[in-house]
Amino acid sequence: MTLWNNPVLLRELVANLRTVRALVLLALYLVLLALVVYVAWPQQTHLDLTADSPSIQQTRRLVNLFFGGQFLLASLMVPTFAAGSITGEKERKTYEMLLASPLTPAAIVLGKLLASLCHLGAMIVASLPIVMLCLPLGGVSLYEVLAAYGALALSVATFGMISVAASAYFQRTSAALVVSYLLILPLAITGVLGWLALAEQGMLRLVLMASVLPALAAPLGGLLFQRTCRLLLYPPDVGSEGKEVVDLEDEARRAVGLVIQRDQFPDRLFAPPKRDDLIGDGENPVYDKEVRSEIFSQGTLMLRVVIQVSMLLAIPLMGVCLYIWPQWAAWYVAYVLLFNMLVGPVFSAGSVTSERERETLELLLTTNLSPWQILWGKLVAGLRISCVLTLFLLWPLALACVLVSVYWTNLAAAATYLAVVLMTSLTTAQMALFCSVLFRKTAHALIASYLAIFVLFCAPLAVRFFAQTFFPSQAPAASIELLQVASPFAAVLDTPLSMSTSEQPGELLRASASVVQGRWQTPVLFLLAAGVLNLALFRTMLWLFHVRWRVTG
Repeated sequence: MTLWNNPVLLRELVANLRTVRALVLLALYLVLLALVVYVAWPQQTHLDLTADSPSIQQTRRLVNLFFGGQFLLASLMVPTFAAGSITGEKERKTYEMLLASPLTPAAIVLGKLLASLCHLGAMIVASLPIVMLCLPLGGVSLYEVLAAYGALALSVATFGMISVAASAYFQRTSAALVVSYLLILPLAITGVLGWLALAEQGMLRLVLMASVLPALAAPLGGLLFQRTCRLLLYPPDVGSEGKEVVDLEDEARRAVGLVIQRDQFPDRLFAPPKRDDLIGDGENPVYDKEVRSEIFSQGTLMLRVVIQVSMLLAIPLMGVCLYIWPQWAAWYVAYVLLFNMLVGPVFSAGSVTSERERETLELLLTTNLSPWQILWGKLVAGLRISCVLTLFLLWPLALACVLVSVYWTNLAAAATYLAVVLMTSLTTAQMALFCSVLFRKTAHALIASYLAIFVLFCAPLAVRFFAQTFFPSQAPAASIELLQVASPFAAVLDTPLSMSTSEQPGELLRASASVVQGRWQTPVLFLLAAGVLNLALFRTMLWLFHVRWRVTG
């Protein structure tokens, strides 16, 4: 019953493949890949298929981009299918019934894993005819295509196992989702960079995909599978009805590794201690409740994992990008932005949907609190945590401005980095709160937030990279340059840094005055555009509160 006639697998397949979301995602996925191939298709009427000809080089670039983009898209979609596989049972209060069934833990985990990956497998197989159209152009062998698809399937299976393991360890889908992304995204980016770096060494890349990748993925997936099965065999969270609120003091005593002390600095910035007195006059009770109890009611495991993993990844990037080669400072700031994109929505996507799920939204709306008080209380509570966690990674930049002389003439650039990060934090939190107002479930709101944020922030960079790769001789269109103002990554990468260390301190004013010259226009326009977007989102949420739930203000 582990694989054949597995009721968990059969039930999940019927539930997942018959949804409208499955059909829409499949259609959008194939249309996007087909559009990339169509736009980059060679325009010549006669193609030179000799080795190292321009046509062959363009075909190789097209196939490399096709597989790199497909790998990144599939990696980003894996957690949306797999991270809620077991936490969904916990949230629906069916977890204990599943464990009490005759199914073995291996059958449950394997059924959940295969059911989560079946739709992605269908999407990958459906894209095969598109890449087959590129084979007659030359430059790519059938063996490379088959090896790339095998590596893609193996990577997706490994990422799916990571997401299922996170789903077994955490109580909420939102926590499992953010931890899955935090672990998968660095691996996915490393895979894409390695694929593109070996673009001219097809045989070496083929050998690595056929030998090294399975040797790394198989033990990792097997270990996670074994640990997850053991966790289901001896579940520590059975009887979850009595554990809706975790005693943080008891959790701190039993925690291994990083421990959050709510009465000490800097932990009290994002986790203030429990209130032992009455709320003062004029204070917002929504904000006070959200900060002190709601966000941490399920414990601090997710928060501790996020802090430890992010700092582990940041330490080598910090040393290389800020101190050894300071001209790469923008790439470290881009890592901070990516961290905020993953963590920021978690603390705001459940602000309103959690009230719906607990059936307390009607009670909240019958109070004398205005929609303005409710919304800003929930927004600031989530924004406060995401900003503190993000600034933990940004303080080395301030230290570098003191210790490294290169930054002494680039204080305007450092201030611009800080402004872009803070504006991005506000945008991610506001987008998540907006999705929480629109949707009914926290998991759906969080997934929609991630989708909107990734499209808004990353699509402009992808369009510019595509244009520079396949049309390098043509000047970038004005529309492509205009799209860059929506991306904070483009804003920090376009912020100019002067690497001259011979400038005198008296020239700092002249360096700061260049804020309106050259490539400074991208970060300035991003700050303006993001400010307008945040204002529009907040006003729209106020309007929705009045129209959907209140007749008058």
